[in-house]
Amino acid sequence: MSAPGMVIERPAVAQGGGPGPGAGGEPGGAGSLLCQFALALVCAAYATGAALGWGSDKMAQVMGDFGLSAAAVTASVSCFLYARARGSRFRPAWLLFAFSSAMAAAGNCVWGWYEVVLGRPVPSPSLADLFFLLFAPPAIVGLLVLAKRPVTRAGWVCLGLDSWLIGGSLLTLSWSLALTHTARFEGESVAHAALSLAYPLLDIVLVSMVLALHFRRSQANRSAVHTAIAALALTVLCDALFTSPLLRENYRSGQLLDAGWFAGSLLLAYAPWGARRTVESAAPPRGPRHLGHPRHPGRPIAGSLAALTPYLAAAVCTLGILYNVIEGRRVDRVVVFTGCTVVLALVVRQGIMLVDNIALTHELAQKENHFRSLVQGSSDVIMIAAPTGVLRYVSPAASGVYGREADELIGSELASLIHPDDLGAVVHEVRRFLAAPPSEEPTTRIECRFKSGTGDWLNVESTVNRHQGGLIFNSRDVTERVRLQAQLQHNAEHDPLTELPNRALFTKRVRQALSGRRAGDSGAAVLFIDLDGFKGVNDRLGHQAGDELLIQAARRLQDSVRAGDTAARLGGDEFAALILGDGGHQQGAREMQVHEIADRLRLTLSEPYRVEGQEVRVAASIGVAFAEPGISAGDLLRNADLAMYRAKAGGKNRVELYAPQMQAEVVRRTALATRLRSALKDGEFALLHQPVVNLATGRVAAVAAQARWRSAQGILFTPAEYLRGAEDGERTGELNRWLLEAAVEQAAERGRSGHHVPVTVRLPARGLLDRSLPLSTVETLLGRHALPSGSLIIELADSDPRLSFDELEHRLVALRRLGVRIALDGFGSGYAAITALRRLPVDILKLDRGLVEGVVESPRLHKITSGLLRIACDLGMQSVAEGVDAPEQVPVLRAMGCTHGQGLAFSGPLDEYRLRRALVRDAFPVPGGGLAHPGLPVLTGSTVPAALPVLPTALPSMRSHNETRIPPT
Repeated sequence: MSAPGMVIERPAVAQGGGPGPGAGGEPGGAGSLLCQFALALVCAAYATGAALGWGSDKMAQVMGDFGLSAAAVTASVSCFLYARARGSRFRPAWLLFAFSSAMAAAGNCVWGWYEVVLGRPVPSPSLADLFFLLFAPPAIVGLLVLAKRPVTRAGWVCLGLDSWLIGGSLLTLSWSLALTHTARFEGESVAHAALSLAYPLLDIVLVSMVLALHFRRSQANRSAVHTAIAALALTVLCDALFTSPLLRENYRSGQLLDAGWFAGSLLLAYAPWGARRTVESAAPPRGPRHLGHPRHPGRPIAGSLAALTPYLAAAVCTLGILYNVIEGRRVDRVVVFTGCTVVLALVVRQGIMLVDNIALTHELAQKENHFRSLVQGSSDVIMIAAPTGVLRYVSPAASGVYGREADELIGSELASLIHPDDLGAVVHEVRRFLAAPPSEEPTTRIECRFKSGTGDWLNVESTVNRHQGGLIFNSRDVTERVRLQAQLQHNAEHDPLTELPNRALFTKRVRQALSGRRAGDSGAAVLFIDLDGFKGVNDRLGHQAGDELLIQAARRLQDSVRAGDTAARLGGDEFAALILGDGGHQQGAREMQVHEIADRLRLTLSEPYRVEGQEVRVAASIGVAFAEPGISAGDLLRNADLAMYRAKAGGKNRVELYAPQMQAEVVRRTALATRLRSALKDGEFALLHQPVVNLATGRVAAVAAQARWRSAQGILFTPAEYLRGAEDGERTGELNRWLLEAAVEQAAERGRSGHHVPVTVRLPARGLLDRSLPLSTVETLLGRHALPSGSLIIELADSDPRLSFDELEHRLVALRRLGVRIALDGFGSGYAAITALRRLPVDILKLDRGLVEGVVESPRLHKITSGLLRIACDLGMQSVAEGVDAPEQVPVLRAMGCTHGQGLAFSGPLDEYRLRRALVRDAFPVPGGGLAHPGLPVLTGSTVPAALPVLPTALPSMRSHNETRIPPT
């Protein structure tokens, strides 16, 4: 297809590639060629022998009689075996040919009996004449069976008339030339006269059937039928020559005429087996020609000859009569009668054909109107393109589909209407389609953009069919479908809220960046972004406000990345960015550049947002991972995700670069979580208790239960370590339930031994509201172990403001009714603790470790801690300082009014045996000495009149030599 027009050409097909004689693989392949060569060789040898006289008269008689008989027997056996082996509607024809050949073999045997065996001439008439006369009728009927059967009565009548036209014309011509002499019966018997006429008349009928069959042959098994017709035609030709007076008077057995009969018999024997029997393809071997050329150039000629047959027959009759006139003979009555019947048959046949043509014309007009209405009424556009690419026909639907009238499109070049970007693909598909066999690919489908009347490009889908004059395009407008597909594709790859690429499209682009021309560029980086504080905005202002915040954050992210980079939303408040490398920086410089980009992006996302008239703030934690040679898209995203979680764990609102040890930490935590699942069932957890000491008296006022996990490998894990491996709520709930049950059980055992000391169990506020620890569980535990009221203290940890304080308040009130006291852990660490103090029923305040650690060195923390302790005293609550690890902290806290302390200044966590030893002593030395303030309440509700002796440090005897010193949590 060129720019000015489209020329559709068939590509050349390699010679010998199609089926046919010599192609191989079929009966007409190499085996067929060998059979044909052998047949030609045998016939040539017989003809050579006949031409040379066979060397002697005796040998000539043997080969001329028994040789012909052997050839006829071969034909008879071959046709009979084929008829038995192949079951089809042509089986009777081959059986008739077998019988006909058998009659010829018998006639030649009788002829040879007289000439060779008896050594005398063959009498006339004789038994051989009977067999020879029986040769023609079966052959004639067999040819009728092979003929294409008419489907109407008129067809059968025309078939009979055509046969008579051919036979009558041949009879007229042959009577005028030779039979008029043969028909003179002076001095001859009736039998001899009838025999003289029977041979030529039967040959005429046989020739008539051969010619009629040639124009009406069936398409099935064409090669075999053609070969059989050729064999019979050769036999009839030899019979015609034999019946002529000149040849018959001089005929001797073994002459060259016998070679024709011999070749005809062998050709008939070869016909059913050697010829290719497959139904030939409708398309002949194709050469490089235009579509407008006819596929079957021989068919119009054959059709013309079939139409001219009646006129040719009349012309033959006329020639026969003219011959008599020219010779000055009197026109024979037989010639006149035969000529009249031929003319009458011609008139009748033409009348039948005229009526049939009128009916066909009417039927054709109806069908044409029917198909015209279908084409013109169709919503699809039907176009016919010539081999040059010029549109020859366009249906009226073009005005509704393309916005252009059909007359305007007719005569235009198809190439000028197709989008230039699609033209090459259309040409390639058309040429590929034309090169494919029509039987394997009758149609093809082409989709391209087509110029409309308004100048827009429409998406058009066309079904293409072959046509004698080019191609037929059945086209329809699929623009809306293409738009819908594009929209669905966009929706599948983009986030519906922010319109940014989603995780699937982002992963695809990361994979393209890693596998394309930048595959070796390690400067490509992925930024994993999480908005810190977004959930609080969602909870306070609602989901609609949260969505608006995400939209604004996505817009800022999209505006911050370069044109070639990709910003995406992965889900929730997680975003990502793909920063492509430029390949022009060193690794260190590139990391610094991307880190600066990420930090600017962090600052941009952390700026205040205006949502529903309010100013809200969120921060951004960003993890950065760089591409490495051989890394996959999934691994790169995972590395960036790990770096982001490290940024959140490191204090949030920061940028963290991925390091390989992050993956090692994840593997360790995963393995820890796997072992943790079976640790509770295997009894690997143990319970330790740390004394809570009255700062005034040194007496043990309570013990704080702490769980420790000693794995099967002997490694001791603190709660801060193993709780990171129990991130799922189910595992944390199991640990909390085990801790509570073990602490209550051991406290009850100590009470039965005379040590009535309250036990403190630290539980997260979310755990109290979890279904895994219902109120009935606590009540059942207290009742089962008969623990007195006030013996269980629950430390409320992690008082998240996002929790429902109303529900938490109801739960704590119910626990207090059971005699359980409530301690607020981490007091002074933030807004959440103040809110919990204001709303929740709390008995004990536990100072945050951060306040206690700096209470001696920092005057500021000293004042803050002092103020918090005054609040506790004014509210009538007891106070406990957690993390009292230095002896100098004790007198300072006691001077501020703190009533109790817990830490290494007194004792670390103790196992049950060492705890009971400490309870027996009932007191710890209080660093700083002095008496307790008489007005200060104690945790047990009683006061001690005097302080115990003061020691500078905690008693070393409280620890065993194999106890691991573990910092309190």
